Amino acid sequence: MRTVTAYAAPSATEPLVKTTIERRDVGPKDVMIEIAYAGICHSDIHTVRGEWGEIQYPQVVGHEIVGTVSEVGSEVTKHQVGDRVGVGCMVNSCGECEYCLRGDEQYCAKGNVGTYTGVDPADGTITQGGYSQAVVVTEDFVLRVPESLDYDKVAPLLCAGITLYSPLHHWGVTEGTKVAIVGMGGLGHMGVKIAAALGAEVTVLSQTTSKEEDSLRFGAKAHYATSDEQTFTDLANSFDLIVNTVSAKIDMGAYLNLLRVDGTLVNVGAPSEPLEVPAFALIPARRSWAGSAIGGIRETQEMLDFCAEHGILPETELISADQINEAYERVLASDVRYRFVIDTATMAP
Repeated sequence: MRTVTAYAAPSATEPLVKTTIERRDVGPKDVMIEIAYAGICHSDIHTVRGEWGEIQYPQVVGHEIVGTVSEVGSEVTKHQVGDRVGVGCMVNSCGECEYCLRGDEQYCAKGNVGTYTGVDPADGTITQGGYSQAVVVTEDFVLRVPESLDYDKVAPLLCAGITLYSPLHHWGVTEGTKVAIVGMGGLGHMGVKIAAALGAEVTVLSQTTSKEEDSLRFGAKAHYATSDEQTFTDLANSFDLIVNTVSAKIDMGAYLNLLRVDGTLVNVGAPSEPLEVPAFALIPARRSWAGSAIGGIRETQEMLDFCAEHGILPETELISADQINEAYERVLASDVRYRFVIDTATMAP
């Protein structure tokens, strides 16, 4: 066992605090990673505040992790000491069901093991995430981080990047596809960059036009304010694919009516309350409403390589570990463009 410094939530209502946690010994197929940077995802906040269900405390979150391999098990073949690697939202799965076998571990029939709040099959403990100095992960869930991607910016690709790449890839976005991204935050801005690199004609749908300049700079062709009712009239029947990144209740009928015949609206945002979908926003134009999680390990590696090829990185603000609680409040106030990244060197005792 190894003791490392971490920042943990002691309860659903208290600020995160500096503490220590134990990391398991490196097994035959394990990789130990010295964490350099960890992204802050809105999911982290939902989780520690109990908004997505009860969890065990204390809990260390963080599933956007990059670092360097410091130790490998005797049977590890995919990674070696000194490699620059990443870990996303999963650290294990059954490896045997039809979904795992086809590379969709995120949909494991037995439930994949989350980077935090999961049950580690190696020792039965609750998994603890990336707001820490080091982590031990089975080699199959460790990703290669291309050298061309800036080390201090790349971490959010492990969640925000793959969460948007996966539906864009699955629904076949290519040259000329008309795509709308709903929400211009940590997820949305990655959707704009990736969709534009795939050749799509991208439109951003945001509450206001305050981020229009960013949208156009990231590759969008247009930016509309959803607070303006005229937007929904002007853009009716316009899009092949809409990706909704907003984790709040929206007027599903209004957004579905923006789709062309056979168009699809995909939810990657996860509101805590149910969404109402009127049947007659779907039926007359054979529209679909779908959901999408992260990608599997193979697809996540493909996303990292794609981002390296196209020079795609998230827009980030680097913070020290003692600024995490302040960063949480700024995320909730939409006061970040567009993702916080923790410099874990600042966790040193």
